[in-house]
Amino acid sequence: MSSSRTVICLLRNDLRLHDNELFHWAQRNAEHIVPLYCFDPRHYVGTYNYSLPKTGPFRLRFLLESIRDLRNTLISKGSNLVVRRGKPEEVVADLVRQLGSVSSVAFHEEVLSHITDNSKSAVWPLECESRYREEFRKAVESEGRVRPVFSTPEKLNPLPPGLEEGAIPTAEDLQQTEPVIDPRSAFPCSGGESHALARLKHYFWDTDAVATYKETRNGLIGVDYSTKFSPWLAMGCISPRYIYHQIKQYEKERTANQSTYWVIFELLWRDYFRFVSVKYGNRIFQVKGLQDKSVPWKKDMKLFDAWKEGRTGVPFVDANMRELAATGFMSNRGRQNVASFLTKDLGLDWRMGAEWFESLLIDHDVCSNYGNWLYSAGIGNDPRENRKFNMIKQGLDYDNNGDYVRQWVPELQNIRGGDVHTPWSLSNAALAHAHVTLGDTYPAPIVTAPEWSRHINKKAVGVWGKGRKKGPSHTPKQHRDRGIDFYFSRSKNL
Repeated sequence: MSSSRTVICLLRNDLRLHDNELFHWAQRNAEHIVPLYCFDPRHYVGTYNYSLPKTGPFRLRFLLESIRDLRNTLISKGSNLVVRRGKPEEVVADLVRQLGSVSSVAFHEEVLSHITDNSKSAVWPLECESRYREEFRKAVESEGRVRPVFSTPEKLNPLPPGLEEGAIPTAEDLQQTEPVIDPRSAFPCSGGESHALARLKHYFWDTDAVATYKETRNGLIGVDYSTKFSPWLAMGCISPRYIYHQIKQYEKERTANQSTYWVIFELLWRDYFRFVSVKYGNRIFQVKGLQDKSVPWKKDMKLFDAWKEGRTGVPFVDANMRELAATGFMSNRGRQNVASFLTKDLGLDWRMGAEWFESLLIDHDVCSNYGNWLYSAGIGNDPRENRKFNMIKQGLDYDNNGDYVRQWVPELQNIRGGDVHTPWSLSNAALAHAHVTLGDTYPAPIVTAPEWSRHINKKAVGVWGKGRKKGPSHTPKQHRDRGIDFYFSRSKNL
């Protein structure tokens, strides 16, 4: 179609214009640029082991919003986003034949995928990754340097003349349903680079919420208890380097404290899981994990269905699982707990949980998701394999008045205070007063752990008496012995 030098920029999990090396390079090496996104049919089939929808409705909606947003951005820069349905290797080959003048195909290499990919990671040296996470953090903080962001082009070189942009498919086109928006969602946000940049501006510069991140990050209710960057990071709508440099600018102009550092800390662990995946490859998907350890995991589908549908009879677990099913999002604190419950209390195959998260989470990132599930299952590269969360203690620590449970488990809404975490411990009179019938209006627990009992008598009295001093359950008291998440906790029975 054209004798001019043409470069195809194959976009995958890098759906942005800012700090995008593809566009930075192509703008200097081509007269025509073809920004290309392919809806790969392999992303819309069942998961590898349990045939759950690989891309569920919430992430698909977010993806479609991100694609539309990127197309609008590129149009404003004199370009467009070319969209095709098909395997990228086949689509690219067809475009090369069609255009006849393609000099290069540029793309960011993926670290890992269930789908066969010949890419190799082009990231930092792997020597750092072979240490445990604390050593990794210390090495990177003392020796690492975050590179500057690539400049955002004011204009992009155009598409080759005559090339059709292609229609963005609908959810129905991809055999998926359009999800219902739940007003209780802690992530009522839209996909796309423009929304990601607006979120950062809001969280950093408009509200100064980043300055209290460390104190609020274990929250459960509301939008601003955490950055909520993860969905946009997972699809590449925002650059982690851009976030880092914005934090540094914020620290210079406003304040630098433990909270601003902690956001960088989170970005560091995101990179860590990428190094784990580079080192171990597809072993992170294997049932024996990184330790090649045999565990007699159960594959009880009845138990699994109760877990994923929020019918375990353990309210803190059920609330989190219902939030995930209704919104595609769950707090970091919730993820740690439900993962521990599935692997340690139910003894189910950890891949059941990992694949359910892969299906539903808006912010699913293959390296972080599978890496964290390996930790929860005790078969990752962390030597402390016997850690386990105490569901009752966790519920009382982070939802002490039960507001979060009552929000997502409305059948328990008449149980006051911390008693809502253990309805089975209440008297028949108390249950009748709250209009709860265990095994009927709400399930009896499918499992109980002996360590739960020592916290039942310490909870707020609830229905019949005065509870502990009330405080907002979405801003829990922080504990010195708690790290960034479950996987760094020091005690085995938190």
